[in-house]
Formats: sequence, C-alpha cells, structure tokens
Amino acid sequence: MQDAHEKHTAVDGIPLPNEVSACHALILEQSRALIEVQAAREKADQERESLRLYVEQLLNRLYGRRSERSTHDPRQGVLDFGGDPEVRDAVQEAVAEAERIVEQYTTERRVKQQRRRPKSETFPDYIPRREVTVEPPEATRQCAEHGPKEVLGYDETSKLCLDPASLYVLVKKYPKYVCKNQPDCGVIQAPRPTSLVEGDRYDTSVAAEVLVNKYAYHLPLYREQDIFGSFGWTPSRSTLANLLEACEFVVDPLVNYMREAVLADGALGCDDTTVTLIVPPVAPEFDPNRARSKRTHEVLREAIESQRPSVKARMWAYRPFKLPINVFDFTVSRHREGPQEFLANYHGLLMGDCYSGYEGIELRTCTAIIRAACWAHARRKVFEIRINHPVVSSILLSWVRQLYDVEDRAKALTDDERCAMRRAEAQPVLDRIREYIESSPIRNALPKSDLAGATNYIQNNWDLLTTYLTDGRWPIDNNDVEQLMRYIATGRKNWLFIGSVAAGERAATCMTLVSSALRNDLDVTKYVKDVLDQLLAGVTDYESLLPHNWKLRHPEAIRTYRVEERRDAVDRDRLRRAQRRLEAAPRIDSS
Repeated sequence: MQDAHEKHTAVDGIPLPNEVSACHALILEQSRALIEVQAAREKADQERESLRLYVEQLLNRLYGRRSERSTHDPRQGVLDFGGDPEVRDAVQEAVAEAERIVEQYTTERRVKQQRRRPKSETFPDYIPRREVTVEPPEATRQCAEHGPKEVLGYDETSKLCLDPASLYVLVKKYPKYVCKNQPDCGVIQAPRPTSLVEGDRYDTSVAAEVLVNKYAYHLPLYREQDIFGSFGWTPSRSTLANLLEACEFVVDPLVNYMREAVLADGALGCDDTTVTLIVPPVAPEFDPNRARSKRTHEVLREAIESQRPSVKARMWAYRPFKLPINVFDFTVSRHREGPQEFLANYHGLLMGDCYSGYEGIELRTCTAIIRAACWAHARRKVFEIRINHPVVSSILLSWVRQLYDVEDRAKALTDDERCAMRRAEAQPVLDRIREYIESSPIRNALPKSDLAGATNYIQNNWDLLTTYLTDGRWPIDNNDVEQLMRYIATGRKNWLFIGSVAAGERAATCMTLVSSALRNDLDVTKYVKDVLDQLLAGVTDYESLLPHNWKLRHPEAIRTYRVEERRDAVDRDRLRRAQRRLEAAPRIDSS
C-alpha cells in the first residue's frame, strides 16, 4: 500500500505532497508563478512591439516619405455625423463651398492659360548690357573686285554672364581748413560719422554680407573666408567674428523693440530645438537676481565638473500669429527659466507642445497666459501608429482632417465668423473624437502600448486642444512656428555648434533680424545694410525699421517671386482640400 501510495504522490519523478493544505499551497505557488510568467510575457511582447515600431520609425525617417500627407484610406469607413439637421446642413454647405472653390480655381486657371503669353527668352531690362561687336577676319571684309564691304545689319545674340562680386577700398579724404597765419582759429573738418568698427575700416555692406551669409544662408565663417578669398580679400575668422559682434551691438536696441512688439501681440506660438554648446573652461558668473543667469551657471559648472565637452542648449522661437516678426531666444537648457523670463510681462495665448514647463509658467502668471495645444502634434502621434492600428488611426485621422477642412473654409472669414463656424462645425467632430477615444476598445488597450500613448495624449490635453474654439484669432496648430525649427536645424547642420553663451545670444539676435526679413519676403542683405546705416546714423524710430514697415518704403527690395510662390501654394492646397470634400460628399450623404 505504501508503494502504491508513493506512486500516486509522484508524477514524472516530481514528488507531490499528501496533505490537502500543502496541495493548496503548491497550487497557489504555481498560480503565482504562472501569473508572473504571463505578466513577463506580456511585458516582453509589449517591449518587442515597441521596439519594432521604433525601428520602423527610424527606417521611415531614413528612407521613407517625410510628409505626413496620406491619400484616402477605404478602411476608415463612413463618417457618421448623426441626425442633427444643423450638422447635415453645415456639411451640405461645405460641399457647396468645395464645388465653388473647384469651379473658381478651374476657371481662373483656364483664363490664365488663355492669357498666358509665350514665354519670353529675353533677360530683364534692369540687368546691365555690355555690347561687343564680333568682326569677321579682315581678309573676308575685302572684295577683290569691289573693295571694302559695307555693313548690311547685325544679328544679335544675348548671353547671361556672371562677374564675381568685387571689393573696393573707399578712400575718404577729410580736408582741414585753417585761417592763414591765425593759429587761434583752429582747424575745421567735416564731422566723421559713427563707424561700425574702430577706425571705420569696414563698411556696413561688408558686415551685412557676413551676417546674412551666416544666419540666412547658414555658412560657417571658414566658408565665408573662401568666398571673400575669391574676391581677392582673405580675412581671418576673428575679423569676421568681430564684425558679427559689432552688428549685434548696433542692432540690439531694434531687436529688443521687436521682442516688446511680439509680446504685445496677444497670441504667440512657441517651439524649441537643440543646439550644441561648447562647455567653457570656467563657468560664467551669474546675476543672483536673474533665474536664467543662475541656471546657466549651474548647468555649465556641472558640465565642467563632469568633464563634458558640450551640452545640449536650446534655441527658442516665438512667432506671433498677426505681427509678421519672428523672435529667437537662447538658453543653455530646456528648464523653464528661459521662457519664463521671456514671457514675464506677456498677456495672451501661448500655443506650443505639451512641455510641462509651460504649465508652471501659466500658473505663475495667474492666468495672464492662456495655453493652447497644437492639433498637428496630436495628429502626428496618431499618424505614427497607422501601421499597427490601421482602423483606429484611419478613423481618427479622418476626423482630424474634417477639423482642418473647417479651418480651410474659415480662412477668408472675420475672427467672429470663424469662431462661429468652428463652434457650429468643428465642435460636433471634436465630440465624436472624444467619444471614440473614451470607448471601451480604445480604453482597454495596454497602458504602455503605442495606441494608448496616442489616444492618451489627446485625452490628457483635451482642454488645451479645444482652446482654439473660443477665439477666431487663434489657429488650430503651431505649424508655422515648427517651420522655424527647420530654419535652425539647417544652420545647425552647417555651423555644427555654438562656441559660447555670448555666441548663442548673438545668434538669437541676428536670426531674429534675418528671419523676420525673410518672413516679409525681403532682400535680406539690402534690409540689414540699411538698418545698420540708419542705426549708426542715430535713428531711434524703431517702428519704421520693422521689416513689414520698412518694405512699404522699399518695394524694390521685395522678392515678388516668393510672394507668388506662396500664393500659388495656398491655391493648390485649397483646391486639394475642396476636391477631397467633394470625393467624400456621397459617403457623408449616406451616413
């Protein structure tokens, strides 16, 4: 019996307890082990899925299409707008508006094609002409029978040529006048103007060229050396750097005025990106009354103690939605002290990403700042999960597309009319988005999955994402400010790093001036040179030197081709959206 009992208490050589309590304990232990194994497996699956998505994103960044624009996906299904008559009437109005836009664009394009003249191959009249007469050989101009031949006429050819930019030295002579044999009368000379650098060795035209090449065309100083070398002048890099430093000193009052004008606008977009800052051998002194100065000292002191060669500093961009000026600011880190100091006296809307520092800034201002989130950020997070969750992403992307269609049709309206249209047409779509992301299939997603990350971003920032509904002056996204990050990134790829805190602040000052001129489609070199000339002459009417006011007096400096390109791009975008609304019209009617 004992042998039989022992057989029953062992399975495959593994002994089993005979007591019931011991059996229960073993079952509980095995259950816990199974639960732990299952949890570990789910965690591993989640990590594997997360890594796979990350690899796909990296491959897409390297080799894939950069644009987030996508064609219509049949999997997104029919958009159900409910049975509300007002909503359905609004949809029908949208379809009618789309038909009008398509018809208008088609008609205008047909008229332009009919009026279009054959493309002229002649060069513009304002380009100087140099005439050269090409004579045939002397022997062929003589006729053995009739003597010298007469000129019957000319065949002309025009060829565009390029002379390298030329430098010249302007020698100014200041005559000295005295009374003959009267030394008490003294010497009289013409007053010398304020110069950019000591000794008046370099004209503002040279300084403007250096500044624009550096901050508009993103050329590091060593490349500018080569360019000036082709002109016949080989300056040292320190000379070019000194010119930039002199320019910063001259334009600093104007840029400070720009900052004040931007802060008075009442609606700002803000974004930031990294720049590499070389760590100095000694941490700079700080002003205890300025939080930014203290933070700069702390960050660089810590980097010096840890023997780090560089730190990731930040370049911030502030872009008002009405005033055509861009302002840049430099900080050594992403701590909130930088934007908090910049926005200390600001009252109005601040749109940006959901950086936690903005929340602290909002609280410190006692609601003087109204925060808003960007729908382009939210859309991007949904777009990134389209491979793993095609149905969910298609539905959400289609609704976001509806929001942008409303914005497209509201561009030509007044602020009050735009606000009314948003509440009538965008609000129902937003209600559907929120209802969908709060539904059971979405909420039951794994907490750390990419689906939960995208939908939680929208839900957690819902109030900020819907702020734009309350005022027609405010945009739906922060895309215009994000474009400025590309401007900084292009420069970063060329000059690679910033050598000091002072150089970072100088870069922010100069980029403010140059970027604002580019935003107004100006010939940047002409604008910067004239600004330097007027500031050196003692002009303090900074309002007249703002780029949008300056170009009213200098229409010849406006790059009209940029204006036309942007207008054509806007027309094409409106046509594309209108055609998409018409394609979706039957599906809307059937909902």
